[in-house]
Amino acid sequence: MDSSSIFSTTGPLFSFLRLTSHSLWIGLLLLLLGYPLTATAAQVPLTVTERAYISAHPVLSVCVDPDWLPFEGIDNKQQHVGIIADLLPLVASKTGLQIQLHPTKNWDESLLASKSGECLALSALNQTPEREQWLIFTDPLLEDPNVLITRDDHPFISDIASLNNKTIALPHGTAMAELFARDFPNLTIIYTDSEPQAMQMVSDGKVDLTLRSLIIAAHTIKNAGWYNLKVSGQVPGYGNQLRIGISQSEQTLRTILNRGIAALSEQERQQIMDRYLSLQVVSEVVTDYTLAYALGILLLGVIGTSLFWMRRLRALNQQLSVMAQTDALTQLTNRHGLNLTLEKDLVRAQRYQHPLSVMMMDIDHFKRVNDQYGHLTGDKVLVACSQLLKENLRKSDIICRWGGEEFLVLCFETTQEQAAHLAELLLEKVRQHHFPEVGSMTMSAGVAQANPQDNAETLTKRADTLLYEAKHQGRDRVCVDHNNLHSMTDIPESNR
Repeated sequence: MDSSSIFSTTGPLFSFLRLTSHSLWIGLLLLLLGYPLTATAAQVPLTVTERAYISAHPVLSVCVDPDWLPFEGIDNKQQHVGIIADLLPLVASKTGLQIQLHPTKNWDESLLASKSGECLALSALNQTPEREQWLIFTDPLLEDPNVLITRDDHPFISDIASLNNKTIALPHGTAMAELFARDFPNLTIIYTDSEPQAMQMVSDGKVDLTLRSLIIAAHTIKNAGWYNLKVSGQVPGYGNQLRIGISQSEQTLRTILNRGIAALSEQERQQIMDRYLSLQVVSEVVTDYTLAYALGILLLGVIGTSLFWMRRLRALNQQLSVMAQTDALTQLTNRHGLNLTLEKDLVRAQRYQHPLSVMMMDIDHFKRVNDQYGHLTGDKVLVACSQLLKENLRKSDIICRWGGEEFLVLCFETTQEQAAHLAELLLEKVRQHHFPEVGSMTMSAGVAQANPQDNAETLTKRADTLLYEAKHQGRDRVCVDHNNLHSMTDIPESNR
């Protein structure tokens, strides 16, 4: 490369000189003097800017949770141990960084050290609005669902939002404590200093439940002997997506670490997980081989029990996830399941200015069916209606049982006019259908299209208001929102 191309306004050196960070100027000087830009050779491709950053800052100071095994902890030798303790250096080695532990006594102290700048990163934590005030986050380093832990006499929990007068123990300063305080006012939160303390309170009957990582639940229940506890449910959308949290000024560092995380193979992750989810044995010289054989048999028994327990929890976890989001009668997605994605779908549609419409539909005079024919026949009508609607919707549409005899349909890339036309077709299918024992039935519908000011609650509320307007006008019809910013022109009288 000649000097003119190096120093041109589009050349690499000019782009590099535009950087204002003092650390990057140091990196440039090192580059010009012929020094290598990383203390340890990176295994992933890095840009000139990223190599300069690592050369100026080869050591990453990290705060951790000292008491969160098997994820991570600090042992009596002040060493970082656990799953994250093995994953983090592996990520660092792929980029040329080195990890330096900043020891703390507890998680709250780690958070304070991060806020004050004593450590540049927090090793593994969930992203929350409160933490975004001083941190930026990498891609997930490790993902793991959370499960509800109760005593073994507690019934299955299908919907945590429906619990009343229940107490839940959650460790202070954790992401789940922050999110549960915001999202579940029906629960009384008892804050603890640690997760083992929360588990102990459940075991002792001092609180009704706690929330724990599935990995930690399996590890702790087995090792601590809490056999009076069980997994009683799951809270979809409140799992662990453990990320590295970094000071907000360190955008380049986040990009570097994301490259290292992306380079982690599933095999590398699994090998580390297996290391901590089986029995840990301290190696010693054994001279009594009779004892060694006995310990070997015991070890096989413990490993077999552990694997069985983990498989049982994983299967239960998968089953709970499906059950929590599915209506038992109609097998449609339930209201909770739709709410998990509705806000995100709405924000995405608004960001890219794509039309999104909602249909709120209700079976007319359904109470009469229950009163005249009984609830068993009413259930059959609900199932028949749900199948009829599902079979006549497009593959891109999402239908859920909103509650009682109400159904909600989410229509992507669909204007209000198109959704109203689809609703009319669905209502006609219902009119033509013969319901055993009952005969003919009709439905009413309210249709609303999202506008830039909507959130999930306002959009569904408008559709619900329009549904009741259709009921007020005589039922068996579609009502649309003519005052909406993106509303369609009036529907011809013949289509109402």
